[in-house]
Amino acid sequence: MTFITVEHLLAHTSFFLLFFVTFIYWGKFLYINIKPITILGEISMKIACFFITIFLLIRWSSSGHFPLSNLYESSMFLSWSFTFIHLILENKSKNTWLGIITAPSAMLTHGFATLSLPKEMQESVFLVPALQSHWLMMHVTMMMLSYATLLCGSLLAITILVITLTKQKNFPIFTSYFNLPFNSFIFQNLLQPMENEILSYKTEKVFSFINFRKWQLIKELDNWSYRVISLGFPLLTIGILSGAVWANEAWGSYWNWDPKETWALITWLIFAIYLHTRMIKGWQGKKPAIIASLGFFIVWICYLGVNLLGKGLHSYGWLM
Repeated sequence: MTFITVEHLLAHTSFFLLFFVTFIYWGKFLYINIKPITILGEISMKIACFFITIFLLIRWSSSGHFPLSNLYESSMFLSWSFTFIHLILENKSKNTWLGIITAPSAMLTHGFATLSLPKEMQESVFLVPALQSHWLMMHVTMMMLSYATLLCGSLLAITILVITLTKQKNFPIFTSYFNLPFNSFIFQNLLQPMENEILSYKTEKVFSFINFRKWQLIKELDNWSYRVISLGFPLLTIGILSGAVWANEAWGSYWNWDPKETWALITWLIFAIYLHTRMIKGWQGKKPAIIASLGFFIVWICYLGVNLLGKGLHSYGWLM
């Protein structure tokens, strides 16, 4: 009973922190961008990651197995993966805007597990015989980490498409048009430099400056999308291979064309095509971003959509 109380406390506290972090990052982006608020967001994300880590460890200790046996536990682990990836990327890139993508992803996944799923699905249960294997941690952990990483990379690619499809004539120039304060992220990083340019250049030069700023942002997003997906792809590969070995032990065959296996293969092929176009064809920007954006939806079908069907050899894990 004590474990359950602590779990609920950690789960709801970490969700509140993620909601607060999301509010900070989006508020900083749209309204105010000052250093103390940025630091507060970073600290809150670290605390949320820590609380979810403690939650998973307590769950592991109380259940006697790694907490990836149902939809609730896997969603909490996915939320933890988003926070962990956020901390790594923010430390490596030194950019605070990544939280605009990772914080809502962690919050929504956490909220789905904590607020949407019924209490019965949130309870820890004994593993079915098929899951009582040392491959559980290896296979499912790799798959969930790959899902989180690929989703982050795909969201960066979707952001590229949104910016790319923004027409220049609809791009606001003056802060009065935006009606934003002078200390907002948008003003400090886009509009203020543009207004400075207006003082000494003609309008044509300003539009050239706008295009240059957009090109810089797209270039950075494209670079990080490629790097993140390049990390997630080998994780997905390891997850599929370890799952094949586990399937051979449990069912006597490495591959059975189960719906879960089939969609995992489709996911692998989509991101293999993405990496091929980047590494071999040398594509950049919009074209590979379209492929990665497609991968975003494929990942969700593989993770959530197939499970909710409750069919196939993974039907015991339709709540997984």
